[in-house]
Amino acid sequence: MVCALSLFFIVLNFYYSATKELPAHGGTYIEGEIGQPTFINPLIANVSDIDLDLIEILFSNLLDLTENYKVSQDNKTWTIFLKKDLKWDDNKEINADDALFTIKTIQDPDTRSPLFLNWQGIEVEKINDNEIRFILKNPYNFFLDNLRNLKIVPQHIFGNIPTANLKLSRYNLEPVGNGPYKFKSALTEKDGFISEMAFETNPLYHKSAPFIGTFIFKFYHNEESLMGDFNTKKISGFGGLNPQNISEIKINHNLFNLNLPRYYAVFLNSNTNAVLQDKEVRKALRLSVDKEKIIKEVFEEHASIADGPIPSNVSGYSQAIYKGDSFSMAEAQQILEKDSWLLNAEDGVRYKTIKKTRQKLEFEIITPEIPFLVETVDLIKENWNKLGIKVNSVVLPLADVNKEVLRTRNYQMLIFGNILNNNPDVLSFWHSSERLYPGLNLSLYNNKEADKILENIRQELSPEKRASELEKLQNIIHDDSPVIFLFNPNYIYVTDNNLSNFNLSFIATPAHRFENVGKWYME
Repeated sequence: MVCALSLFFIVLNFYYSATKELPAHGGTYIEGEIGQPTFINPLIANVSDIDLDLIEILFSNLLDLTENYKVSQDNKTWTIFLKKDLKWDDNKEINADDALFTIKTIQDPDTRSPLFLNWQGIEVEKINDNEIRFILKNPYNFFLDNLRNLKIVPQHIFGNIPTANLKLSRYNLEPVGNGPYKFKSALTEKDGFISEMAFETNPLYHKSAPFIGTFIFKFYHNEESLMGDFNTKKISGFGGLNPQNISEIKINHNLFNLNLPRYYAVFLNSNTNAVLQDKEVRKALRLSVDKEKIIKEVFEEHASIADGPIPSNVSGYSQAIYKGDSFSMAEAQQILEKDSWLLNAEDGVRYKTIKKTRQKLEFEIITPEIPFLVETVDLIKENWNKLGIKVNSVVLPLADVNKEVLRTRNYQMLIFGNILNNNPDVLSFWHSSERLYPGLNLSLYNNKEADKILENIRQELSPEKRASELEKLQNIIHDDSPVIFLFNPNYIYVTDNNLSNFNLSFIATPAHRFENVGKWYME
C-alpha cells in the first residue's frame, strides 16, 4: 500500500512538472470607457480615444497586410506586396483597390481626415491587385511608420458615398473591418446614448484567431460610475486611470504603467510678450520649475521627467545634454539679478527698464481645464512668485483651447502636450513653417539652423549622421529655451486578475494597448 501510494505521488509530481499551462479560447472581456463612439472609421476618426480604441481591434494596418516590400536606392519609391487571400469580415476580397481608395480619400481635402498632412505630396498607384507603389517627392526615413499607422477601409462600403457625406454613413457605428474582431451588436438608450457595443472574433482574420471570444465595450457618463462597475466586477478593465484614484480600486487587480512618446510643456510665445524674447528670462523660468515635485504631488510618481523635444523613450534622445539641467531657485534668481531684473518691494514683482519703458515680469498662462494641468500650473506659480515673477492663470475648457487659442496663437504662455509618432521626426512641432495654425509649433519657434537640421533628420540615409543631427537639434533647442519641458505621464491601464498575457510597457498611442489583443486570454 505504501509503495502504491509513493508511486502515485511520483507519477503525479512528474505530471505537473511536465505539464505546461496553455491559453484556451473563450471568455468575455468587458472594457469600460468614458464617453461615446462617433466615427469608428479610420478615414475620419479624429482625436476621440474611444473611436481609436475600437478601430484598433477592428482594422489591421497596411503593414500587417503586407507580405513584403522593397525600397528604391534613393528612398523615394516604395513598393508593397499584399498577402494573398485577404478578406473583409463580410467575406469580400481585400486588394490594392482598397488601399488606393483609402489613401486617395485621405488626400481629398473634403474628407477633412486627421491623416491628411501625413499623406500630402505622396503619389500612389496600383500595379496589380496585390501590388501598390508609393512615390515620394523627397526621401523620408520614417515612411514605414506611415504604413504602420494606416488602417485601410473597404472600397465596396465607402466607394459610392460622396466624400462630404462620409460622416453620415451608418457604417461609422456598424463597421466592416479586417481585424481580430468584428462588430456584433450595440445597445442604445432612449436618449441616444450608446451604452454598449459587442464584438466577436473575426473568422476571416489573416492571423491566428484571438483567444478571447467576445469583446464588449461599455460606455459611461463619468469616472465615478465606471469605477463603481469595476469594483463590483461588472467590467474587466479600463484605461487612463488618474493616479490619485488608484486607492479607490477595491478589488484585486493588475496595474500597468505604460510609457507613451509624448511630453507636456509650457510653450512661450514671445510674439505676444516682448519680455519672453529675453533668453535669460526664459532660462530662469526653466530652472525654477521643480519637475520632481510635480511628478510626486500631481502624479504620485506615475510620470517621468521631460527634458527636450525627443522623449527619453524615443530613439535619438541624448541624455548627456540635460545632465547639468537641474532645478535651482538660487541659480534662477542669480540669472535674473545679473540680467538687471530688480525686485519691486511694493508688489514683489521684478521690473526692468528697456528702451525707456518699464517692463514687469508678469505673464498670463492659458491652462486647459484638465485637473493635472491646473495642479501643475499652481505648483509652478508658487516658485515663480517667490522669484518675483507674477503669473495669471486662465483656465479654459479643452474644446475652447483647441478651437480658439491654438487657432489664433493668442497666448503668452500655454501649457499643453505633444504626442509623437514613436520616432524622432519632430519637424511638425519645431519647424518655422509650422508656426501658424494648423501647424503644431506652439512656441512659434523660428531658428533657421534648427529648420535645416529638422529637414536633414527626415532625409539623411546614414543612421550615424542622423544621430548627429538629432543631438545638434536637442542642443540648439535646449540652449534657446523656447519652451519649458515638464513631464510625460504614464498611461495607467487596470484589469482584473482574470486577464493574462498583457505584456506591454511602451505604446505609441493609448489605443495601441490593444495591438496584441489577439494574444490576451482569460481561460
